[in-house]
Amino acid sequence: MTIEDKQKLAFFIGLAGDYLTSGYNSGEKEYHFNTSSESDDTSFNVSHNNASQNTDTLDKIAEEISTCQNCVLAKTRKNTVPGEGVTDPLVMVIGEGPGADEDKQGRPFVGNAGQLLDKMLASINLSRTTNCFIANVVKCRPPNNRDPHPDERSACAHFLRRQIAFLKPKYILLVGRVASQSVLNVKESIEKLHGKFLDYNSGDMTIPLMITYHPSALLHNEDYKRPAWEDLKLFKSRIDSEQAL
Repeated sequence: MTIEDKQKLAFFIGLAGDYLTSGYNSGEKEYHFNTSSESDDTSFNVSHNNASQNTDTLDKIAEEISTCQNCVLAKTRKNTVPGEGVTDPLVMVIGEGPGADEDKQGRPFVGNAGQLLDKMLASINLSRTTNCFIANVVKCRPPNNRDPHPDERSACAHFLRRQIAFLKPKYILLVGRVASQSVLNVKESIEKLHGKFLDYNSGDMTIPLMITYHPSALLHNEDYKRPAWEDLKLFKSRIDSEQAL
């Protein structure tokens, strides 16, 4: 590992601790890197045959989400959280569901974990304002931030599929166990799934998909920081190599 790589790793590992002690400065310098690494591809193939409607738009999907009453989460929400970002994203980031801050503001990943996510993305030259769209598996906050139940995930699944179909991201980054198990329809743990490239197939689309740890996990468990950093390096390496073609 070069001195530069060590410096960047130290920066990434320090993110969670820095936030907990002093918060983040939105004007803080962004760190970028270019690296090459062999991908740990897997033959697992994710297929979804539900093609988006020709008349779908993000506004239409968001409006449907705002009036949705298909599960019990509609009874306790303050705001729905359809997602935000650019309409032609290089990367679509998918998490679990809104927390208290997200429920209050109607925006995804704006709490502690969201601010860390922004820094994680910035470390590989990604941002919700320039080249990403950020969404969740469920669009309403589960009470007390519990895991969304299977019927709640199912009620929201078509919204997420339609968002992916409309946005046509070049890559998908799944963060956390719930998002990974929901989108992939598997039961494997995040420890087994992270750091692997899969294919998300829907209609005529095949989108490379990477899994990593949820930023909230990094805030609570020091052991996840190094593997999450390695996941992001691998993700960036693949994007760099394919975008250069």
